[in-house]
Amino acid sequence: MNMNARVRKPKPGWLKAKIPAGENYFKIKKELERRQLSTICRDARCPNISECWNNYHATFLIMGDICSRNCSFCAVKTGTPQPLNPEEADRILEMITIMGAKYIVITSVTRDDLADGGSTHFAALIEKIKNRRCDSTVEVLIPGFKGSDDALNRVFSARPDVLNHNLETVKGLYAKVNRNPENYGVSLKVLRQAGENNLITKSGIMIGLGETAAEIEELFRDLRESGVKLLTIGQYLQPGANNLPVEKYYSPEEFVALREQALSCGFAAVESGPFVRSSYGAGRMYRKYRGIEAER
Repeated sequence: MNMNARVRKPKPGWLKAKIPAGENYFKIKKELERRQLSTICRDARCPNISECWNNYHATFLIMGDICSRNCSFCAVKTGTPQPLNPEEADRILEMITIMGAKYIVITSVTRDDLADGGSTHFAALIEKIKNRRCDSTVEVLIPGFKGSDDALNRVFSARPDVLNHNLETVKGLYAKVNRNPENYGVSLKVLRQAGENNLITKSGIMIGLGETAAEIEELFRDLRESGVKLLTIGQYLQPGANNLPVEKYYSPEEFVALREQALSCGFAAVESGPFVRSSYGAGRMYRKYRGIEAER
């Protein structure tokens, strides 16, 4: 028996994720595997994977599938990352064509092993997608690049349509989730500077790790003071036996209340629910913000 394993709380009835299935789901799975592409949908064990893939939505995970950090809430593998793949951008463009996607979401593992944090790779991919598919909208969920102005400006200059960077949890829990408490301020800086570069900014948090109502309110205020427009709020779900246990399962009614609270703080659009994740309903949220008619 693994003595380091964390005890799981039983899940309430409203937390019933669909078992991945469906013709489109298996088609996307096959095409991704053929191109050796990773997605945060699979690697982070997202509960929405079946819904999204069946609707031809996937969030690409670039720069490999091994993260140089070890956050205690995350399911993504950690260790020594692999070399960057120069063919990754072209393979992603092939998948975008197969899916017929017009709203594209890109995220990455953290690459502290690279001098620029992988920002050059990120920027090149954004530019290639926007040049090849000028009718597409690109949202990127980026790491903090240790707050490097050079790295951040490199990504900002590629002009993604939405710049997402997750705060993840309240400031008081950073040490608990194995994050340097100083990174909370770094993340706010990333979002503030993105807004100052006229990018639509977005952030996401997970709840259920032991945060208080006052801490959530403070987080909302910090994000709004940093100019963040869009927010996602989801339930933390323990991905593995060695990850942090869930301290509280929030009810659907509590998620509705948090959405109303966030909107009253001045966010332009909020997705809040047990299964909401950073890129869940990303295109819908963007269109609502911009007042654009629905499209894939």
